Amino acid sequence: MQFSSAFSAFLIGVILGAALQAAPQPTHVPSAQLRLALHANAQNPQSVARTWDEAILSAIRIDLPNPPVHARNLFHFSAAMYDAWAAYNPVAHGHIYTNKHSAPDIATARREAVSYAAYRILKERYALSRAAAISLPAFDTVLTKLGYDTNNATMDPSTPAGVGNRVAAAVSASFIHDGSYQDRVFQDLPLGQGGYAPFNPPLITARGGITLWNINLWQPLSISDALSQNGIPLASLQQFVGSQWGNVRPFSLTRATNAVLWIDPGPPPTLGGTNDAVYKDQVVTMVRMSSELTPDDGVTLDISPGVFGNNTLGTNDHKGYSTNPVTGVPYQSHVVKRGDFGRVLAEFWADGPSSETPPGHWNVIANSVADNPALVKRIGGTGQVVDDLEWDIKVYFAVNAAVHDAACAAWTTKRYYNGWRPISAVRMMGQRGQADDPNGLLYHPGGFNEVPGLIEIVTPETAKPGGRHAGMIPGFVAIYAWGGPPADPTNSYTGAKWIDPTGWLPYQKKTFVTPSFPGYISGHSTFSRAAAEVLAGITGTPFFPGGLGTFTGRANSFLTFEQGPSQDVVLQWATYFDASDQSGISRIFGGIHPPVDDFAGRKVGSQCGKQTWALAQKYFNGTL
Repeated sequence: MQFSSAFSAFLIGVILGAALQAAPQPTHVPSAQLRLALHANAQNPQSVARTWDEAILSAIRIDLPNPPVHARNLFHFSAAMYDAWAAYNPVAHGHIYTNKHSAPDIATARREAVSYAAYRILKERYALSRAAAISLPAFDTVLTKLGYDTNNATMDPSTPAGVGNRVAAAVSASFIHDGSYQDRVFQDLPLGQGGYAPFNPPLITARGGITLWNINLWQPLSISDALSQNGIPLASLQQFVGSQWGNVRPFSLTRATNAVLWIDPGPPPTLGGTNDAVYKDQVVTMVRMSSELTPDDGVTLDISPGVFGNNTLGTNDHKGYSTNPVTGVPYQSHVVKRGDFGRVLAEFWADGPSSETPPGHWNVIANSVADNPALVKRIGGTGQVVDDLEWDIKVYFAVNAAVHDAACAAWTTKRYYNGWRPISAVRMMGQRGQADDPNGLLYHPGGFNEVPGLIEIVTPETAKPGGRHAGMIPGFVAIYAWGGPPADPTNSYTGAKWIDPTGWLPYQKKTFVTPSFPGYISGHSTFSRAAAEVLAGITGTPFFPGGLGTFTGRANSFLTFEQGPSQDVVLQWATYFDASDQSGISRIFGGIHPPVDDFAGRKVGSQCGKQTWALAQKYFNGTL
């Protein structure tokens, strides 16, 4: 039995609404405006796979944000649905469960088998969730509303429920010991048994100043009243989330031994090394983009696909597109304030309050694409049109296999290189002082070089009342940057100002600041490019339906920790790759990653996505 899209949305809304009432409340719960405006046709019926995908996304939104764990859950959940569907298809090869079955009514049997497979995996995985008391009954509600019995645990393969339960059991057994330490609730081994230990002491974010033993390595943060992106209280001292992920079994990636990376992008720049200048340039870029997070500087940008996007992989060369290939006419100009664009971009892709985390975000994008009436559902863009269930099953399998591989590749790299974060680099370089004059005050070769209007040495004159560095100490370094969250975020914004770099904050809430794992490479960039490669492959084109995907950040209502944007900002992407590139750029505006993390992540994600799509097709075609 299938529900209308409207009823399914209502059902999931009820579940999520109940969850949010019982869960720790974030300061802002996104409304429907946080879904992509891709002209979705809400009247189309919805497949049972879509219903279950919405259920897992709802569960992720109220759980602790843990990108590698959620990517793994999404993939295994999708693999279970795919295997249950493939069990009734004579050609498709199952991923874990490969037996074939028949039924008098194949379509009805498939829906039931897929539902039980999804339900059992979700019940297993979200028993480990911080919101288990909410999510587990919600899954029961979904199964019951679909017309199935939660107590039907049959393993009889002559029944669809038995097939679904068998698939779930096979998937569970195959991955229970895959290196994620699911039996330890995804916690790394103790230190003496090979677990991770940070090299640097923690940075207390509420204080100025910093103690750092190696500026080139990750430093955990100690955050007062720490909250996750979706408002769940956290321990104040960060631990490396997913530090064990280097040994988790991926889908398509291969390597000679566990001692090497799945995909090695090469090391990040290091201060004091042969690429010292690159490191410094990366940090200056972080300060510069922080300074641009104001609507008051008069700078505007045209963010239309006509001029923004179509980047060479691993760059921001923004070649743009002469015309929309679907409509045959040029993309319309969309000029906005740069400060509004940067702030909206940072928040849209931040995967903050009530979000699905980056892996789930790309499920939302995939669902919006599927809902677009301009999409013709041909796998790979060729062959016969498939029904909604087959489309959704194959999209989820391939996209979520790609984001799982992206997690494996990115988190292995994070642990191997243990890369630095901007908050530590900016504060430490600012504390060291200036690097221009060996005979001047506070000279240090690892400090800041002066950049007029952005990074300056405070003088007695500029420190006077009314001076641009008023109240600051002469001889010290000042940076022009975003000044931190305002006291009244509903009615005010901070903008850019001259500040002491030892107290610099990324464009984040002060209760979150920076994710709890090393920087290099960017998970957002890796996840996003991997998913974009699969969406381009499975739809047969890199372009969004109609040649344009958009999202509107509404004036003075979209931003959550300061007022803004000052005007409507319509984020626009011609292709899935443009969207994934903007995801990476958002983390630079957000103060989370320098460009090198982003560009390396895009390249690794591209390889993950391409390999995943190539292998997924072999499963679909039965040519393994």
